[in-house]
Amino acid sequence: MKTGTPKPNVTLLAVAGIVVYAAAAFLQHEAPATHLLSIALRVAALLLLAFAAARRRSLTGWIFAAMLAGIELGVDAPHAAISMRVFGDIFLRLIRVIVAPLIFGTLVTGIAGHAEAKTVGRLGLKSLLYFEVLTTIALLIGLVAIDISKAGVGLNMSAYAAIAPGSLPAQATISWQQFLLHVFPENIASAVADNQILQVAVFAIFFGLALCKVPEAKRAPMLRLCESLTEVMFAFTNFVMLYAPVGVAAALAYTVAQSGLGVMLNLGKLALTLYISIILFALLAMLPVAILARLPLREFLRAVAEPATIAFATSTSEAALPRAIEAMEAYGVPRKIVAFVIPTGYTFNMAGSALYLSIAAIFTAQAAGIHMSFGRQLAMLGVLMLTSKGVAGVARSVLVVLMATASIFSLPTEPILVILGVDAIMDMGRTVINVVGNCLASAVVAQWEGEFRTEKAAPEAVEA
Repeated sequence: MKTGTPKPNVTLLAVAGIVVYAAAAFLQHEAPATHLLSIALRVAALLLLAFAAARRRSLTGWIFAAMLAGIELGVDAPHAAISMRVFGDIFLRLIRVIVAPLIFGTLVTGIAGHAEAKTVGRLGLKSLLYFEVLTTIALLIGLVAIDISKAGVGLNMSAYAAIAPGSLPAQATISWQQFLLHVFPENIASAVADNQILQVAVFAIFFGLALCKVPEAKRAPMLRLCESLTEVMFAFTNFVMLYAPVGVAAALAYTVAQSGLGVMLNLGKLALTLYISIILFALLAMLPVAILARLPLREFLRAVAEPATIAFATSTSEAALPRAIEAMEAYGVPRKIVAFVIPTGYTFNMAGSALYLSIAAIFTAQAAGIHMSFGRQLAMLGVLMLTSKGVAGVARSVLVVLMATASIFSLPTEPILVILGVDAIMDMGRTVINVVGNCLASAVVAQWEGEFRTEKAAPEAVEA
């Protein structure tokens, strides 16, 4: 009881900080003569937000406070803000070092760890078919939405952008034969050292497939090693994310100093583009699937309400996994199906993250002033379908996928840091779609198998 009492006060502090900051900004806009008073009020508001984030121990709170602090520094001290770029570059380096081992570990465990899907037969094939179709639709909706909204156009981060060493040559200088050849690794150590993530992914796929052919006694130790590698790299990511507020503040300070406050308009358009895409995906993909499967819609919405709320509040799909399994079993999906489909979906069916990734990747190109042809955008979607497998269940892990995709297509990674300023807002929406999408998948596959509501749910699932 005692640990829960401070929370309302912390929330009040955070709200007060936001209100004071907004009021001070409005005051300076309406009465420029009060410049010093406005700065003092904004600094006080930032201190309130920092104190609230420290009391709640919330990384999201720290990132939000850092975003405002970076904007403040970029507006009031542009020369100092430009010199802060190095702190953003440090964060980018820390993220890049995670990408190759994490992609390798997640792909190998995703392939070899689901080797038993072959014995499941129709269930495994139908689940994977459903996952890939829905993920492809999500990627396409995100691609069309960002091409229409052009949220990154005008951000003008080309001055910040620096092509990563070892990246592919520009699109105009390579043939399709060279691109195809470049996909396959000649030396895995060289691929990792040069940050050639697509080559690492291809190696991981072959490694995982080969691991499936090895007898269980020899496969199990290697699979446990890859699973351990993945867990360690997720823990490594959590450590790196503790530095994220500094990186976000430095990146936004530099961007605002270079481009002005227009960056906030671009970020607002980006968040709006994602939420409109989520609504479109729900109406154009999830709803027709539920209708075609003849699922009771009202009962389904009631069943997923609690898992979706957990996902929205925590921004982590894995936090909602236990409740999602119980809710779907109570809804009428047999345990043997729900226990296979939902966990498998956490590797292969993250539609919300797919929406986000396609939008954010094109936003990165737009922000840097790089034109991407429709064919190159489709190639990027194919890469996203590959690199996103297995890492979307953990909060902000899609940052690693986005960084890998930017490296593959020679896009600057600096705009990704700017996206982090609104990532917390976007993360809540995409995580809800991830969880609801996996719940829907279990019900659709159960109906497809003719086993929906054919057996009584376990008492503990109904009571939960």
